[in-house]
Amino acid sequence: MLKTGKYEFWFVVGSQHLYGKEALDAVKDNAIKIIDELNQRGNLPYPIVFKTVATTADSITQVMKEVNYNDDVAGVLTWMHTFSPAKNWIRGTKLLQKPLLHLATQFLDHIPWKTIDMDYMNLHQSAHGDREYGFINARLKKSNKVVVGHWKDDRVQHQIANWMDVAVAYNESFHIKVARFGDNMRHVAVTDGDKIEAQIQFGWTVDYYGIGDLVAEMKEVSEQEIEATFAECQEKYEFVVGDNSPEFFAAHVKEQIKIEIALRKFLERGGYTAFTTNFEDLWGMKQLPGMAVQRLNAEGYGFAGEGDWKTAALNRLLKIMAHNQKTGFMEDYTYHLVQNQEEILGAHMLEVDPTFASTKIRVEVHPLGIGNREDPARLVFDGSDGDAINVTMSDFGSHFELIMYEVEGKKPVEAAPELPVARQIWTPKPGFYEGVRKWIEQGGGHHTVFSLALTTEQIEDFAKMADIKLVNIK
Repeated sequence: MLKTGKYEFWFVVGSQHLYGKEALDAVKDNAIKIIDELNQRGNLPYPIVFKTVATTADSITQVMKEVNYNDDVAGVLTWMHTFSPAKNWIRGTKLLQKPLLHLATQFLDHIPWKTIDMDYMNLHQSAHGDREYGFINARLKKSNKVVVGHWKDDRVQHQIANWMDVAVAYNESFHIKVARFGDNMRHVAVTDGDKIEAQIQFGWTVDYYGIGDLVAEMKEVSEQEIEATFAECQEKYEFVVGDNSPEFFAAHVKEQIKIEIALRKFLERGGYTAFTTNFEDLWGMKQLPGMAVQRLNAEGYGFAGEGDWKTAALNRLLKIMAHNQKTGFMEDYTYHLVQNQEEILGAHMLEVDPTFASTKIRVEVHPLGIGNREDPARLVFDGSDGDAINVTMSDFGSHFELIMYEVEGKKPVEAAPELPVARQIWTPKPGFYEGVRKWIEQGGGHHTVFSLALTTEQIEDFAKMADIKLVNIK
């Protein structure tokens, strides 16, 4: 399984020397109490580390420099416990190159009317400080996140947790490397794009390899490795031999296992976390990679077919956000247009992500009417019910756009005995006809990343961090 780094988030509290040492000590004590409880409650995916009570421009600038150059720090949470003059934040905030969350909270969840005095007012003036701090971030055009509410509330902690996942994905984005086996599918427009601009904006490295490089790796795979993985698959999946002979079935499954082992070794050696294939470039291969791709998807690798490097990288990015839960490559395939039952069938030739599975996963071997190769083994299953999002990235020459809509994910209820591929059904929440029409009008592609684990707000947060236009179809 692919792993991400052991990230942490720094907590910086805004104040000033006007209130005296006793007040600043109280500010620090309250901040540490908040951080300790947040970490202990276990609702956050990454730890928060208290860094400083920032009272001067120099101290703020220094801590932001440290954030930028510490690879373990994924972002900064700020809290204005008191009134922090915003001019102090200008230089440090301009220098900050990592995600920023402004937690608009207060130590107590109530106003202590019986004891409140001016000392309390001066110390607990987050409402005052939030507006001063918010103004300077707006003036600097800082695309920061603002979370409002008491820090003990589950809703607030859930928002922070979701933002943390996005911030980590943003940091990891600069480490995403895509290996393309073959070029784009010939004559297809939407899968192409500006790889240099993608590296500048998102940090993605996209490298081309001839399919012969993979074939050469396959020749080095041992029979012992294949047999060990075959035994693992027998335990994990249901083997459906069907009309094939047992020998034929086993040989074709083992061919996919050979591809899988070779792919994994190739990707690991090059530090690649995403890859593409293309059924038009299969020189020296017996089968189009199917089950091999799906099993790597289940480990967290990003993937897209037809040389679509943008979707492969986006897939890996969203898998990081979702902790590889029910998130993967998808393709709009065909419509169900019966009135009041309208749906989209999502599938692909073979490579639907097993993290979507709601049924026992089967291994099947069938002919494939494309690619002019042997019958490939594939994992067959039905997708899942639930609220989901469907996201694509389009390159319009002058800029990239993320295009998305929320959908109702559905597990297929009809059998499809002549369609031996994994299936996921959905209906756009804006309405089937409006959703499809607007998707087409906006230039949304047929390759997407589908997720039953992520939210629209998380995609909005990433779009802010990456400075990319987001079209959310509603």
